[in-house]
Amino acid sequence: MNPCNLDLLAHAVQTNCHIADARHASDMTLCIYLLQMREFYRWEKGIAPMHSLSHDAVGAWLSAREALWNQLEESPWQALVVEEQSFDPFDVVSLNKMLQPQGLVYGAGFTGPGRASFFLGELTSVQQRDGVPLWVSGREYARGLSSPPAALSNNTIFLRQESLQRWVWEKYETWTLRRSDGAFKSALDAYDYATIGEQALERMAQAQAETLILHELGEARVASLLGPDWADMRSALSERRTELYARAARDLLADCLVTLPTLLGRRDDAALHFMFSNFDGLRAHLFPRLINDYTAWCAGDRHALPQALAHGAMHWQQVCQQVLALHHAQGDDAQVSIKQLLESHACVLQ
Repeated sequence: MNPCNLDLLAHAVQTNCHIADARHASDMTLCIYLLQMREFYRWEKGIAPMHSLSHDAVGAWLSAREALWNQLEESPWQALVVEEQSFDPFDVVSLNKMLQPQGLVYGAGFTGPGRASFFLGELTSVQQRDGVPLWVSGREYARGLSSPPAALSNNTIFLRQESLQRWVWEKYETWTLRRSDGAFKSALDAYDYATIGEQALERMAQAQAETLILHELGEARVASLLGPDWADMRSALSERRTELYARAARDLLADCLVTLPTLLGRRDDAALHFMFSNFDGLRAHLFPRLINDYTAWCAGDRHALPQALAHGAMHWQQVCQQVLALHHAQGDDAQVSIKQLLESHACVLQ
């Protein structure tokens, strides 16, 4: 694709990213919103991680971006034009058939009910993992405020290396504010941070790509277990908190079935420490036993985590099936019952 056409396509994708942000940036807590806006500013301005930012420049950019969002919030999605053909922005398969020969990869999907996400990046490789296509991107030409480094869409895994690298550096920048002990410090130690310094972060980002792939493979396994009705159920959940609980239960099942058992089998302690440095929020609330058994594992009890994962796989599969049963019985009216189930004490695995 010549530079002019790439610029036009990237502009159209970025416009859709702005529309999505305009509609849903306010869903975030203020703290998460400000952190993501700082990272988004770095990406848009081409500023490397850890470089100091001008408070005035960021503030002016933030005001301008929010003003742009106000203009775009009610705008329809823009069609994407490739080689004079117009495509719906959610027609990922058709778009990538056109873009792959040109060294590009496009992603679009929903991170929650009605919450769209888009990106356009440089295609670095196309692989197969356990029968699941894996598309890997490098430099990103368009992205939104939230840029998940990996996602499963249409039974295809999209791994975004630039977003992954920036995510790892942002975690490191946050850690430097306190330099506390814990899972992230253990991960830094495992990558020899004390000796090679920030080079350890590059090694960490490269290695964690595999962990993200394993999680998405776990999601593919869960999708085959639960069937297409799970997506229908999630789309019917209008309350964000209930949808987040449902997503957490599915993610826990994926990690108990694939991600964590695979890392344990490989004895990849560094990846395990890094994964537990991200084990927070609703997942930690729903599965406190896993945190306790990780602590025991760190102290030398190598049986703790495998036992927790075996119980977790059974428990979260049962919870997800109960959610589907409520959806089958009550249809779109099941949200209250699903919320009560997911927020109940019985759902928490102590």
